[in-house]
Amino acid sequence: MKQTVGAKLLLLWAICCGHGRVGGSSGYTKVIEVTNGGPWGDWAWPEMCPDGFFSSGFSIKVEPPQGIQGDDTALNGIRLHCAGGNAELNTHVVESQSGRWGVWSEPLWCPDGSFLVAFSLRVEPPMTPGDNTAANNVRFRCSDGTELEGPGQTWGDFGNWSEPCPKGLCGLQIKIERPRGLRDDTAVNDVRFFCCLS
Repeated sequence: MKQTVGAKLLLLWAICCGHGRVGGSSGYTKVIEVTNGGPWGDWAWPEMCPDGFFSSGFSIKVEPPQGIQGDDTALNGIRLHCAGGNAELNTHVVESQSGRWGVWSEPLWCPDGSFLVAFSLRVEPPMTPGDNTAANNVRFRCSDGTELEGPGQTWGDFGNWSEPCPKGLCGLQIKIERPRGLRDDTAVNDVRFFCCLS
C-alpha cells in the first residue's frame, strides 16, 4: 500500500526538524497505515519508543456500550508496550492522545520476544442519522505470525492489514475527535504506526 501524502509529510518533517529518530542506527524508516479509518477528528502528536526498543505488546482504552439512549465512543486510546530485552521486565509505555471515556485493558504480548509488525483497524462506517463510533478495535500481527486482537467493541468491520514493518513498530500517532458536548462523540477514528530497524 502506498503511503498517503500526510504520512510522507510527517516522515519528511521528522527527518528535517529532528523530531523523529531518523538516520543512524535507531531511526524509523516507514509509516504504516490502513485505508478504512473514520473521517472525524485531527491527528495528535506522534509518540516513539526509546532508542533500541520495539513494541512487543499493546493495550487499548475502550468505553463499554452505553445502551439505547447513550452515546457510544468505543475505542478511546491505544498504548504500545515497547520492550528492550525481556518484554515483561524492561518495558516503556507510549501513547498518543487518548479520549476521556473507558478503561485501559491489560496488555496483550507477542510470544517469545517477537514484535508487533502490522495492524488492522475495526471501524464502523458513518451513519446518518445514528450514533457513530468510528474505530472500535485493533488487531496486530507479530513477527512470528501470531495475531493479537484487542478487547474492543464489535461495531463495524476489520479492514485490510497494513503493510508489515521490516522489523517492528516503534511509535504511533492517533487521529481523535475531541469531546463535542451534547453532540455525537466518536473518540479514536484512525491510527498510523512507525517502523524502526534497530
